[in-house]
Amino acid sequence: MMKMTIGTTDAGDGEWELRPGGMVVQRRTDDSSNVPHVIHVRVKYGSVHHEISINSQSTFGELKKRLSVKIGVHHQDMKILYKDKERDSKMFLDLCGVKDGSRLVLKEDPISQEKRFLEMRKLVAKEKANKSISDISFQADRLAEKLSAFDAVIGKGVKVEKENLENLLEMLMNLLVKLDAIIGDGDIKLKKKMQEERLQKYVEALDVLKIKNSLQPQTQVKPKTQPQLEPQIQAQHKERDVVTVDEETSRKCTGSSPVPPVIITTRWETFDSNATYAAEAKTVKTLHPKFNWVSFD
Repeated sequence: MMKMTIGTTDAGDGEWELRPGGMVVQRRTDDSSNVPHVIHVRVKYGSVHHEISINSQSTFGELKKRLSVKIGVHHQDMKILYKDKERDSKMFLDLCGVKDGSRLVLKEDPISQEKRFLEMRKLVAKEKANKSISDISFQADRLAEKLSAFDAVIGKGVKVEKENLENLLEMLMNLLVKLDAIIGDGDIKLKKKMQEERLQKYVEALDVLKIKNSLQPQTQVKPKTQPQLEPQIQAQHKERDVVTVDEETSRKCTGSSPVPPVIITTRWETFDSNATYAAEAKTVKTLHPKFNWVSFD
């Protein structure tokens, strides 16, 4: 292994060496062992002491994460002091001389906390801007479909109402105003510029369509009506629609099971009205009323 001593520290933390990957680390002392083992360190936070069990070859960043679970402070808002020096989160415990029973001091870093809050705000603003641009892009797609439909109609020589074109232009301008209100850098700025150029092309194309539409003659589309049938044809249809009772009964008979047709014959009988009245008169007997008379002397 290639090693290069590049300096020493006054605190006796050891010499620095260059690893093959280009990383500069502190040289391990003879007392430190290459075999990792668990050490117990005491960390003071305010007036409270916390005892943490951790691997000897862990970093201070890993120690901060362990302390974040116990204390409730975000690990990026912490700074750890060892031997009155602030240790970076990427530094290793054993290389800094941290051993079993070592004491460390934990403090909150207001500057780091403010930086983290600013980063969170930037992320929230970036997500909001991305969502707004995606919504504008979706609306622009729908307006592009309307624009292509108007282009197809005007290309066929049909005049479109001026109000429809004015409404489409107003919606495109509203999208441009919304897009101009979005603030962002990097990818947001690039996406915003692309959508602005796209909407500007739609506005220019719509202006050309308005000129073409003004040159179109005024045409009215008449509704299609069904041609009237001639009287003879109508009479034939009516005759076809009329079905007599005899035809209907014959259809039902032919459609049902094969049964021999029934022939109905009518025989009329003649009656003499005078003879019947004479017979009735003979049968009727005259009845004389009988009264019991009472005689008075």
